Amino acid sequence: MRIITTGRVAALALSVATFAFLFIHDSWRPDNLFLVPDLVLCVTLVAAALTPARWASRALLFAFGLTAGVLMTSVASYAVDGRFGGASLLGAVAAVVLAALIARSGPAAMTGPAATTGPGATE
Repeated sequence: MRIITTGRVAALALSVATFAFLFIHDSWRPDNLFLVPDLVLCVTLVAAALTPARWASRALLFAFGLTAGVLMTSVASYAVDGRFGGASLLGAVAAVVLAALIARSGPAAMTGPAATTGPGATE
């Protein structure tokens, strides 16, 4: 499976898991500092997963970076309270690994398939 397809599936999975977490832990309270960042994270991941192939790698890279930031802040928040945020840590690590894989996959992945064929393509 190509890294972009893997990234799309992972983005959808992270989005659904984060959204479900809001219901499971009754996090729809107005005093929840993570409600808006979590919702932005969910929308960004879904949008990146549904982005056309030409821009998908850039969108996924951005979405995974945002996800890592929000979830690592969540992990830190749990740690300050003396708790372990295992789900947040797992999601943050997954986002960092996927962002690194997408970034590492090279210029062809960053520009999409249209850049490797047609006029002006480099060989």
